[in-house]
Amino acid sequence: MTEHAPRRILIQGGWVVTGDPAVGTLTGCDVLIEDGVITGVGPGLSGDGAEVIDARDMIVFPGLVDTHKHTWQSAVRHRCTELDLQTYFGEMFGRLGARYRPEDVYAGNLLGALSAIDAGTTTLMDWSHVQNSPEHGDQAIAALRDSGVRAVFGHGWPLVDLPAWIMGSDRPHTVDVRRIRRELLPDDDALVTLHLAGRGPELSTLEATRADLAMARDLGIRVSIHMGCGPEFGAMAAITQLDRAGLLGPDLNFVHCSECADDEFRMIADSGGTVALAPQHEQAFPGIGHTPIDRVRAFGITAGLSTDTETHGAADLFTQMRAGLAAHRSQLAEGRSRYTGKLEPFGVAEVFAMATQGGADALGLGDRVGSLTAGKRADVVLVRATDPNLFPVTDPVAALVSAAHPGNVDTVLIDGIVRKRGGALDGGVLGRARDLALASHDRLLGG
Repeated sequence: MTEHAPRRILIQGGWVVTGDPAVGTLTGCDVLIEDGVITGVGPGLSGDGAEVIDARDMIVFPGLVDTHKHTWQSAVRHRCTELDLQTYFGEMFGRLGARYRPEDVYAGNLLGALSAIDAGTTTLMDWSHVQNSPEHGDQAIAALRDSGVRAVFGHGWPLVDLPAWIMGSDRPHTVDVRRIRRELLPDDDALVTLHLAGRGPELSTLEATRADLAMARDLGIRVSIHMGCGPEFGAMAAITQLDRAGLLGPDLNFVHCSECADDEFRMIADSGGTVALAPQHEQAFPGIGHTPIDRVRAFGITAGLSTDTETHGAADLFTQMRAGLAAHRSQLAEGRSRYTGKLEPFGVAEVFAMATQGGADALGLGDRVGSLTAGKRADVVLVRATDPNLFPVTDPVAALVSAAHPGNVDTVLIDGIVRKRGGALDGGVLGRARDLALASHDRLLGG
């Protein structure tokens, strides 16, 4: 999808939650956008020659950032809500994974990306461990581009001959990622960029992990790895293995970390690594463990939120913010935190920051998105403050975290282009996504 942002857009008169500590939250505030870049935030900005978006009675805030989403699974959403973690692995990776064709990946990615945009998520990390062929990767990227979302494509491994890839595998990561870097995603400033979705020492040998990280670092891309997802994986102390091998670094993002030891969180912090949390899944998916927000906070680790898989949970970060807030407050109130030191109360502003600037920082995009700051790309969301579940608003951040949902999202801009307007996505793109997703759903689950 090749589109250009309008020359100038003025978002006028909103209740603006900038997410920028130096600016704060402002009422009756404007946001000026020029060529896809935020050039001004404040009252009374000039709208000469600009397309004006009326933000009166709106909460205006930075687009939400989803740090880990298995987008390819979106066409079979809600399939695994009653399953535990191991049964989910067997269903999605063992039974269905090898059946995914390139067109199934396209359908899942297009629907999943559009559902993210609909929910005010402007950036997502597409954790794509369904690379059954080079065409699977090509179609995943094509769908992200066609949706208009800002995305990091995380290139994973095949689900064909799966045991050989994940059971102490000595195979190096497929070299097709080099072709993708060279031919499809060479530009780190583009709307869709590239990361490695790695296996790490829990699924492959340490030497295979060493080779994978060396390749990613040679390509200049960051790496995301699931860690400590359940007691069995936690007992492998994979982060300790990486630390002893001298492989930790600020280019590594770790997913879940539910059963990692406290010392391993200290290792992540010391190395400048980051964490992607999925509180709804970590609390409700039997077998993962507890969401480690307490220990992420205790060790000062940069962390973002994520929606993980729509086969088990919601597609929106409003749900993840609420689940994370409730889980951690319960940990503190009931004395169930695994961190034995003192932690300050967990507030709505902190969890909102995880869903915006924290997520952007975790993906290495913090200088481009995550707050409404002059010089950053114009990823902006408007929520109707007059909707019955929000009105009257006394604190906009509290309203967003404690009560907002995708149906309140009126307008979404990504890179200065309006992707949702008046509460609706583009009907043509959405209709096509529905048709493709239904066909994929029926084929994959038809027997």
